[in-house]
Amino acid sequence: QVQLVESGGGLVQAGGSLSLSCAASKNIFSFKAMGWYRQAPGNQRELVATITSGGTTDYKDSVKGRFSISRDSAKNTVVLQMTNLKPEDTAVYYCSVDTWIRTYWGQGTQVTVSS
Repeated sequence: QVQLVESGGGLVQAGGSLSLSCAASKNIFSFKAMGWYRQAPGNQRELVATITSGGTTDYKDSVKGRFSISRDSAKNTVVLQMTNLKPEDTAVYYCSVDTWIRTYWGQGTQVTVSS
């Protein structure tokens, strides 16, 4: 079992920045990959950013150049730094972990961007 605890969501004006953190209960470098997904009302959950055990990153096209995913090994945490936020970024953001066997999800954190 892997527990994930997310933090850092909130309300921000368009053009602003937020940082989301996801603390894992196990060594994050043992995972195949970690990532952030989001789900807006009425929409399906979508991939925002991922980082593999080797450090390879991937991003949804609409967030490239604005969002950055990274890991903090000392804190067993994956961080999503979001800049130049837009109203269309409004969603519940979920942390995920692929452990090679199964995927675990965090409880979600709300990000709201006002225009």
